[in-house]
Parts: sequence; structure tokens; C-alpha cells
Amino acid sequence: MTKDLRIKSNVFDGTRKSPNRAMLRAVGMTDEDFKKPIIGIASTWSQVTPCNIHIDGLALASRDGARQAGGVPMIFNTITVSDGISMGTEGMKFSLSSREVIADSIETVVGAESMDAVVTIGGCDKNMPGCMIAIARSEVPGIFVYGGTISPGKLNGKDIDLVSVFEGVGKLNKGDITESELKEIECGACPGAGSCGGMYTANTMASAIEAMGMSLPSTASNPAESQDKKADCKDAGKAVYNLLEKGIYPKDIMTKKAFENAITVVMALGGSTNAVLHLLAIAHAADVDLTMDDFTRIQKRVPHIADLKPSGQYVMEDLYNVGGIPGVMKMLLEADLLHGDCLTVTGKTIAENLADYPELDIGQKVITELKNPKRPDGPLIVLKGNLSPTGAVAKVSGVKVNRHTGPARVFNTEEEATQAVIDDKIKEGDVLVIRYVGPKGGPGMPEMLSISGILVGKGLGEKVALLTDGRFSGGTHGLVVGHISPEAQSGGPIGLLEDGDMVTIDGHKQEIFMDVSDEELERRRKDWVAPPLYSKGVMGKYARLVSCASIGAVTDAFED
Repeated sequence: MTKDLRIKSNVFDGTRKSPNRAMLRAVGMTDEDFKKPIIGIASTWSQVTPCNIHIDGLALASRDGARQAGGVPMIFNTITVSDGISMGTEGMKFSLSSREVIADSIETVVGAESMDAVVTIGGCDKNMPGCMIAIARSEVPGIFVYGGTISPGKLNGKDIDLVSVFEGVGKLNKGDITESELKEIECGACPGAGSCGGMYTANTMASAIEAMGMSLPSTASNPAESQDKKADCKDAGKAVYNLLEKGIYPKDIMTKKAFENAITVVMALGGSTNAVLHLLAIAHAADVDLTMDDFTRIQKRVPHIADLKPSGQYVMEDLYNVGGIPGVMKMLLEADLLHGDCLTVTGKTIAENLADYPELDIGQKVITELKNPKRPDGPLIVLKGNLSPTGAVAKVSGVKVNRHTGPARVFNTEEEATQAVIDDKIKEGDVLVIRYVGPKGGPGMPEMLSISGILVGKGLGEKVALLTDGRFSGGTHGLVVGHISPEAQSGGPIGLLEDGDMVTIDGHKQEIFMDVSDEELERRRKDWVAPPLYSKGVMGKYARLVSCASIGAVTDAFED
């Protein structure tokens, strides 16, 4: 007798559920289908961003795979927003909160429709963690599929991408390029479908999820517009049915060791600072005890071996061409830097999966040898001190300055700070501070790629330190520190900082502090008054529910 693989949809059995089945018949289910597991296909297809514009076709491929395996697939959609389009505008405040909307909506549909498994397909930055949070909460077998990276744009024989345009704005302001040259960069940077091409947030999170074992091998590095990507999605539909047969649930895969594997790959690749925020949030959803101290522990032992943008030369498609994420993971596994015994969505372990993959191509330049890394430890560092007692995050790949001390130039909005940079009011040696833009204060913890790109374009990327309780894009590079916590809105020390205070960022000691005595800080605290919390609509709800960045900026960290 065939095993009944239904976990939740068996609730529709019996005469009392005849009305429920009547509705399901209207969407195509038959008598035979009611005996099969319902597999949700959560699609983030949208025309608002190139990252997701092709995902409707990928969802159809997953549907076909799930049906061929023996399930009853049902496609449903959730939202996405484009960080690149909203960057530097008020719209950027909605970006991080979209992660929660995505997670909540997928969890809602899977739960309400009594689905037995789910395949989630994501493109833009918040899709990945949103999908993963939903998979962890839904407590049915699940797989994540990445929509894939965009191909690089071309200009004068060189690769360009979206970050090239942001930095071009700074170059124009400095007088290094003309408006027509900027227009050429703008028109050539994004040639088609897929997520931003460097080791920015989307590619970082896709790599982390594959390393965690929650995506099929090689799916993180397969480009968006490739036959491999369509095969990824069809295979995922089949693989989630296999998970049902084997009784493998997300929390069987998403263990503490699996998160350590994810962090290891992020460090080796020089991934986005957003990985810290998102992995903490996913771990929270999976009931895994992960803290910022775990990132520091792993950072100290994992070398940075990828010459990938924004601080390097190459893009994700280049990594795909020389062996992809499996090639990198195989190198790390052979060096005993990964837990090879971790279970994955194939039903096999990391080590078993990687046994079938070749080594990275001989002579390739995208990934260095472990014995000759770009730096001997990871480039994502957690800084603590009297300016950020619970931790801030910096990405130091490609940054030659290990210690910077300078006077604070304090702004309460990104717009004011950006105008000061454009007007040449920020000088070499300054510490540019943008505060009240954290999870609650923004609200929404907006990214600062626009202003960081302008600083780099003006030649100030390592001559001015940029500090914020907001975030940075995965495309940001330079002397930047984000996620400063507690945030200003919650009474964090960054809210007590004054113009002219001397601030020090020390990468070696992993410290961030201001030269202000405890007594003076206490005096300032007595005069400090929290600004009114935003109270309208989705952002008002978010501002009241969201946690500190140091625990992932989650919205369900309720105290008993």
C-alpha cells in the first residue's frame, strides 16, 4: 500500500469536508489528487525589479517537477520590492520590513491552505531571508530556490553593474566624468533578469542558504537566464517530494552546525554585512541559538578567498564559470572548515553532495588558494565599545585602513548627510554619522548605498568613516560601519554623540568607541528625549514590533 505523505491536507478527508473539496475541485484537483500531498510553490514574481521578473517561468518549472514526482502543486505569490530602485529615497524604509511581509504571507498561505510542503523561489535581497523564515515557521518540508544572478553589464570592454552607477554619481560630482558618461553607465549596468551580480546581499544569502543545506547544490551560483536555473527549479519540485518521503523537516537541516557552515561560506566569499542580520533572523525562526559572538568566532578562523565585487574584480557569473559554490565548499570541506556531516535537502549530507562535484577549475582567479588568501581571516567583523555596546558590523574586505580616529559629523537623516557630502562639507578624516535610521528609528533600517557610493566616487571611501544605526547594501565598500546597536531611537549611545566628539574604529581590536567619559554620557542621557515613534500603517506596526539589529531585527521576539 502506498504511503500517505500528507501532513496537513488530510484534514480535507471525510464527508464533512465536502464543501472544502468542492472549492479545491474548482482549481483542478481530482479524486486521485486528494490522496496526494499538496506542495505549495511560493513565487516572488514581479515586474517591479529585474531580480524577479523571470520567476513566473521558474515557478512553472517547480510546479512541473512537483507534479512529476507525485504531488499536487499549487502556485501562489508574495511581494517583492527593489532595493536598488528604492535606494536613497523614502521607499528604502520599506525594504527590511518587506522581509517580514514575505515571511508572514508565505507562512499564512501554507498554514491556511493546509499544504504539506513548500518550494520558495526568491530573487531580490529580502526574498531569501523572508522565504527561509517562512520555511522555518511553517514546519513542513521545504526547499529554497534562488532566482539567480544577473549577467554583468559591459562598457568599453569592462564589466559594470548597479554599484558602478551609484559610484558614477560621485565621480560626476567630483568632475571625473561627464553626464553623458554617467548615462552610458546607467544604460549598460543591468542587461537583463537576475539579482545584482557581485557578492552583494542576494548572492550572499543564496550562497549561505546553499551552504546551510536548504537549497540544492549549485543553485546559488547558476545564473538567472540559464537552462541550469530552470533545471534547478524543476529539480526542487521533485526534491521536496523526496523530503516528504523521507520525513525530513527544515529543523532537521537548519541546525547550529548548518548555520556555522553558512557563516563560514559568507566569510570565505566576503559576503554582505546583511548576512549577519538575516542569518540571526532565520536562526530565531528555526529556534537555533545564534548570536553575533558566533560570527566573531568563525570570522577569526576562516580566510577570505574570493576576489568578488564590491571589493574585488569578479561577479557571481564568473564564479559559476569556474565551479560555483560547490567548488568553494569542497575546498573549505577539505580544509576541515565545514561540517560535512550536516544533512541537506537532497537527503544526503554536505560531504556526500560535494563528492559528486569537481574541484574549482585549475588556473582560475576568482577564488584564491587557502594558503594565499586575500586576508587570513573573514572580512565581516563585529565591533563593540561604548558607541555600540551590543555590536556593530563592518565589512573590511579591500579596506587598507585598519584604524581611524576623527571628529564626528552627526546627522539625523541620510538626506542631510548626503547633501553635506555633495556640498564638500565632509572632509578627509571626518567620521560621518547617520543616526535615527535603525529598525525602529528609520523605521525600517534603510541601506546607505547611495551615500557610500558617492563617497567612493569622490575618492573618500577610505578617508571618511561612515557610521550608522541603519544598514549598508551588499554593494557598499569602504570604511563603513552599520547596525550600530542599540540604535539611537532606543536610547543607544549613538544618540548621545555630538559634533566634534572624537570617534575611533579599530578593526584589529574590533572596537568602536567615542572619547567621551561615562559621566558626560550620563549627563547627556538625562537631557535626551526619544523622537516620536512612527505610527502609521505597515511601518508603524513594524516600528513597534521590531527588535534590536543585534538579534536580527525580528518582529516576534516577544518576552514571556
